[in-house]
Amino acid sequence: MILSCNNICKSFDGVDILKHVSFHVEEHEKAAIVGINGAGKSTLLKIIMNELSAEEGLVTFAKDKTVGYLAQHQNVDSENTIYTELLSVKEHIIEMEKRLRQLEEQMSVADDSELEGLMNSYSSLNHQFEQADGYAYKSEVTGILKGLGFEEADFSRKIQTLSGGQKTRVALGKLLLTKPDLILLDEPTNHLDLDSIRWLETFLLNYNGAVLIVAHDRYFLDRIVSKIIELDNGECTVFTGNYTAYASKKAILRKARLNEYLKQQQEIRHQEAVIEKLKQFNREKSIRRAESREKMLDRMERIDKPAELNASMNLVLEPGIISGNDVLSVTDLSKSFDGTTLFSNIHFEIKRGEKVALIGGNGTGKTTILKLINGILTPDSGSIRLGTNVTIGYYDQEHHVLNPDKTLFEEIQDAYPDMNNTKIRNTLAAFLFTGDDVFKKISDLSGGEKGRVSLAKLMLSNANLLILDEPTNHLDMISREILENALNSYTGTIFYVSHDRYFINSTATRILELKGNILTNFDGNYDYYIEKYDILGVKDTPVSSDTANTSLGKANWKAGKEEQAALRKQKNELKRVEASIEELEQELNIINEQVNAPENATNPAKLLELHKKQVECENLLSDLYEKWEILAE
Repeated sequence: MILSCNNICKSFDGVDILKHVSFHVEEHEKAAIVGINGAGKSTLLKIIMNELSAEEGLVTFAKDKTVGYLAQHQNVDSENTIYTELLSVKEHIIEMEKRLRQLEEQMSVADDSELEGLMNSYSSLNHQFEQADGYAYKSEVTGILKGLGFEEADFSRKIQTLSGGQKTRVALGKLLLTKPDLILLDEPTNHLDLDSIRWLETFLLNYNGAVLIVAHDRYFLDRIVSKIIELDNGECTVFTGNYTAYASKKAILRKARLNEYLKQQQEIRHQEAVIEKLKQFNREKSIRRAESREKMLDRMERIDKPAELNASMNLVLEPGIISGNDVLSVTDLSKSFDGTTLFSNIHFEIKRGEKVALIGGNGTGKTTILKLINGILTPDSGSIRLGTNVTIGYYDQEHHVLNPDKTLFEEIQDAYPDMNNTKIRNTLAAFLFTGDDVFKKISDLSGGEKGRVSLAKLMLSNANLLILDEPTNHLDMISREILENALNSYTGTIFYVSHDRYFINSTATRILELKGNILTNFDGNYDYYIEKYDILGVKDTPVSSDTANTSLGKANWKAGKEEQAALRKQKNELKRVEASIEELEQELNIINEQVNAPENATNPAKLLELHKKQVECENLLSDLYEKWEILAE
């Protein structure tokens, strides 16, 4: 065991955030802390790192073990370049390397009396240098920087010129280079693109130490962790398995707890109605019976309202009118900024009812394409054509569609002047804004709260084409599931940018990948995209923008032919298996008839032979049935 948390309690302003939280992390184990926004996940990590004090409880680390921590928000303040900042982690190796060079110089001019001592010192130090991977430290630094999405041209950039997200990536790179026995990560994927997230997954999967992660990226958690530590209403529950296994178990528990809560609430209402009726009788006996029931009700151990009921949005998306079949057509689209071309000659079409995800690395121009479609930016060349009766609903990850100077109430009222006050309040309540919350200024809201307001406006728009830019950012897992369900039930058309692979996998019917000025089409969800990535040869065969569409057509044709051939082969195999099953079943019927024949009843040798054939047939049939089920799926 590398980390033990026992009976951790923490409250803020009289509200219990953590109630007697206990769990442990074993050496080499990969675990995740999950829970809704405000459940206390980051608070728990800060208590573990002694950045916050707990009212009760004990945090214990194994003796002589090192711990590394990446907080959600980093303020890396340095005069260094990106490369020298990461290189500073290897200072002890650099010092050894300098000392080795000094010893080499000394040995080259030393006399015989000094040489043996210098050679012994050199041999000992060189062994330490090799043990510390001294000959590979520069390539290790370069590999981590590239893995985290930095190009070689970025290596010389000063830390002070970087954005907050880039500084967080630098901090993450430094942490990974230190190779502590236990890594604590708070939302490590927030500022990474899909390629960098996949790289980090591989790094952590192969990492020899233990890892404790707070993350909303469910696909990431599925790949890495084998233990889920859930914080729910201040209490801690530990589940074995990855996120999907946890979600499945949690759904069963959630349903049982909800039923238990609702059943008790029904009983409470019933008892209160009986008590009220007894009091209305206004007889001594009836009043005593009412008082007795009141005491019984007071003694009842109340089941807490499930957190999901407190935290769930009521999101229903439905288009006001049906659009034409051709929803969006983009032709020869190009855009540059400050002399740098983001993309050129981009072509794609979206039909009614499609749910299309646009993916790609940071800086490839995904958000720019959404802004061009929405008319926020003007293309350098090309055309964007909306189909008949298409109305757009836009969700902006930076929430520029919200006026920071307005209150929540004013934001909805000004956007939908025909709505009365009651409907505005009811709409905001559906997105968890109640009471005086509706008079908060947009500028005072958190990222998650701004996201909920934007979703409320989106729901009210009744648009038939939703354009969404990172819609799951700042949403907790339950809110993401609610959004997924709403989008899957939506009968209009959706075009969105997201790096949430679980979300893409759950909602996309088609994926467009923008990479190296090339737009590649994948007809399926994220799992399909991963499966077909190598078949299309995108990684190994870069194509110029002028030939992108031709090559894409050839690649899609080749992939389609391969799929058809595989499908024909599978159907033929299925027919062969069905024929074998029919043949064996007939043979088994004949054997059974022979077993029951009167002439064989008194022939033990014949019965034994028939029984042997019977068992063989049944075993073969069992194998064929199993094979048939697999092929039939």
